[in-house]
Amino acid sequence: MGVQRPMIIKPVRRRLSPAASLAASRAWWESTAEDYQAEHGAFLGDADLMWCPERLREADAQLLGPVAGKQVLEVGAGAAQCTRWLTAQGATAVGIDLSGSQLGHARRLDQRLGMRSALVMGDAQRLPFRDGSFDLACSAYGAVPFVEDSQAVMTEVARVLRPGGRWVFAVTHPIRWCFLDDPGPGGLTVRTSYFDRLPYVEQDEHGVPTYVEHHRTVGDRIREIVAAGLVVDDLVEPEWPADHDRTWGQWSKLRGELIPGTAIFVTHKPTHVPSVGL
Repeated sequence: MGVQRPMIIKPVRRRLSPAASLAASRAWWESTAEDYQAEHGAFLGDADLMWCPERLREADAQLLGPVAGKQVLEVGAGAAQCTRWLTAQGATAVGIDLSGSQLGHARRLDQRLGMRSALVMGDAQRLPFRDGSFDLACSAYGAVPFVEDSQAVMTEVARVLRPGGRWVFAVTHPIRWCFLDDPGPGGLTVRTSYFDRLPYVEQDEHGVPTYVEHHRTVGDRIREIVAAGLVVDDLVEPEWPADHDRTWGQWSKLRGELIPGTAIFVTHKPTHVPSVGL
């Protein structure tokens, strides 16, 4: 979810190799983790599962269902606020993130709170866990929008889930890609095609990518989920609360009351694969 980024030379929409995309994401989060947490930490809480800038909390939404006694994986954990909340609810939670700086902040938070979160540094496209290791998996704007191969993330999460396990993830609502990243009136006019899937890339004066986000349509997300062998249970589009006045990057009351800003996909892994009759 958006943070004030350093001045960039030229934002473009262009293709990137998986390696270039991964390198840009790792470098950006390593360099901006502290600024991100300083700007958004109070909103996220030290131990809370906040799904989105619309202020939807798991404690209220219950999208994961009961978590006590469950093995839970948080994908793109950042400073592990969600992992910490899950642990406090009685889950055995593990957080994975690409950024050592984010995980370093998570460890400092743990130390201050007297907790010890299970944290792993790794790539969501290649999860370092055995098949069927978790009952639940979740991601609140972590990993999925920042990787070139989000299909691989879906496939990997499906692999490490046990049959019946639930996978819930929140991303920027795909319709927002039609508009400028602007919380004001300038962000209310369509500027590009919804079907333009070229990633948004910020790059330096040498053309080296420094920040990347990848766009997928709603249909693309559904197809990725289904191709991974998962079942879509719900698509949640949180509405902007009437008493919520905080602006977060492109998310604002002005825009939130008119167009959705977040899409939360609620899915599960079937307990069995139905046989196909001849």
